[in-house]
Amino acid sequence: MKTTLFLTLGLLASCGGNAGASNPVPDQAGTPPAPTAGAAFDGNFSEQSFGTYNEPWAAAFAPGTQTLFITEKRGTVRGLDTRNNRQITITGAPTVDYGGQGGLGDIAFLPSESAATVGTRTIYLSWAEAGQNDTRGAVVGRGQLVCNTETTCRIDNLAVIWRQAPKVTGRGHYSHRIAFSPDERYMFIGSGDRQKLDPAQDNSNTLGTIVRLNLDGTVPADNPFAGRASPTDQIWSYGHRNILGIAFDAEGRLWNMEHGPAGGDELNLVQAGGNYGWPLVSGGEHYDGRPIPDHSASDPYVDPVVNWTPVIAPGNFIFYQGDLFRGWKGSALFAGLRSEALIRVAMNGTSAREAERFAMGERLREVVEGPDGAIWLLEDGESGRLLRLTPR
Repeated sequence: MKTTLFLTLGLLASCGGNAGASNPVPDQAGTPPAPTAGAAFDGNFSEQSFGTYNEPWAAAFAPGTQTLFITEKRGTVRGLDTRNNRQITITGAPTVDYGGQGGLGDIAFLPSESAATVGTRTIYLSWAEAGQNDTRGAVVGRGQLVCNTETTCRIDNLAVIWRQAPKVTGRGHYSHRIAFSPDERYMFIGSGDRQKLDPAQDNSNTLGTIVRLNLDGTVPADNPFAGRASPTDQIWSYGHRNILGIAFDAEGRLWNMEHGPAGGDELNLVQAGGNYGWPLVSGGEHYDGRPIPDHSASDPYVDPVVNWTPVIAPGNFIFYQGDLFRGWKGSALFAGLRSEALIRVAMNGTSAREAERFAMGERLREVVEGPDGAIWLLEDGESGRLLRLTPR
């Protein structure tokens, strides 16, 4: 069948943003642009631009391919065959509650489906969903991505398998980042505090938590609070604020990156049942200047491994596993929003330190590692560029 040509046989041969109404202006299909020296890197790296996107939020390569799928906040999923710069149209995206920090969010694929048959693979998406009485909340849905041609795909049977509880007013701190455990048995979801603060310490809800689920959205029997009523049984850790990064390192440890208030961005090693202290402790203070106690040795909360003040305000982070950038393997790479930088954090087991910061001059929403080890960046905003970085 021709459906195998796109996501399987053909590609396996090569291994807080601003609202906007403009449509993306993609590059035409054809040869990718030639590399140019990136001024942000003083000529050390080369940079290629692959067009612009309208408020991009997340991106992921379909495993085993060089096809990148990108979400836009207003509710569009777009695809790009990075071998030839060919744009791919995707239908079947969910209806989202767009506004503020809300809209279409994360996108994730199962690594084990790198040889998906007949052009079909499982796709996970997160988005903001409207509720009653001006409330809303994050959800995660699972469906099938079916690609029948080189330029068209559709999302079939997309069904919500998790809902943030409860839905509340406001349009901030959804978080809704997705990560799969290395054994692919579990799905972890960052569930932000929705700017409501106190619920992050109340385990009768899932605001300000990381939840752990089976891949179908059911609750594992060995979760820390599995014996309690739902949604408490979903909780893996709590006391979080706005989780915009969640990832496993090469040793199978789970980490999260969350925005602090005025100061106090955190990189955390995530522990089962751990309480990370928000809003009772923080490395920052409230936006109106009211102080928040800092972490101390005498408090019962898990300390951050790295704490940033001033903030870096990351859009996401990854653990780099490639060999293209010498000395970077195992490092954490952060896409900086307010910091407008690509930030490398050197990891040493369960300790970490910022090692390098590369000014980009634009807010960065997403960093992704390509199949060949190249770094892909998405800028934030209405005309966010897609960039590919390689050593010069």
